[in-house]
Amino acid sequence: MKNIIKLYINPFALFSAFLIIMVTSCTKDKYFIDGGKANPVFNGNMLQYLQSNAKFDTIAQIIKLAEMEDVFKNEKITFFCPTDEVIRRTIGIVKTGGLNSLLFATGKDTIKTLSDIQPAIWQKYLSRYIYKGVYTLKDYPQLDFNLKPIYPGGFYYSYKKDLANIGVVYNSVNGVKYTGYRQLSISYLADPSNPDNFISAAVATSDIQPSNGVVHVLALSLGFNIGEVFTSPQANFFGFGSEFMFEVYLSK
Repeated sequence: MKNIIKLYINPFALFSAFLIIMVTSCTKDKYFIDGGKANPVFNGNMLQYLQSNAKFDTIAQIIKLAEMEDVFKNEKITFFCPTDEVIRRTIGIVKTGGLNSLLFATGKDTIKTLSDIQPAIWQKYLSRYIYKGVYTLKDYPQLDFNLKPIYPGGFYYSYKKDLANIGVVYNSVNGVKYTGYRQLSISYLADPSNPDNFISAAVATSDIQPSNGVVHVLALSLGFNIGEVFTSPQANFFGFGSEFMFEVYLSK
């Protein structure tokens, strides 16, 4: 995705546009869940890996705009990576909503390039996807969304101290619990005092291993669960919800 963002603006879309999800086709990765047959090792640092993959071209640009290149080159981190589609949905390139529809409808300048957004805002919300240390799927505890008192997953602070629940869901096979494939999930907790109020995303491809950490690629939610992972439509927006959009809006 080029740095210039094409605008297709609906002047009638207001704040409700934040929650509109565009249903798109979603192809399942051949190596869904844990890398499968693929070689998970990438010969280069994490930023180089993201720059080498067309699905993360915009994410790589945001890392630069957020002034976090050194983090992705040199620090030991685990990155739950949203795809470029998350940025497209958030900024708004369709008539059904997004940040640009809100800005246009309220008489504010729309986002024409990614650099129109302040670096501090990019850094704040990008950091929600970054965790210090190197953690592959096998390093996370079991999570069962229906039996959280028994299998609660684990609670982890992101790079800027936002709280998330991360765990491995053991899927069922023919009605037999926990005998199926392992599936990684991350849930952003907007209010740590209320852990039952969470915004969840499933991992589509896990355990990609550049030289300085691990990348887990997030799947888009299409309005239903992925495997036995609860998924939230809000996770399709950058920063897990509308908070990023509101902050950009208020900065204009």
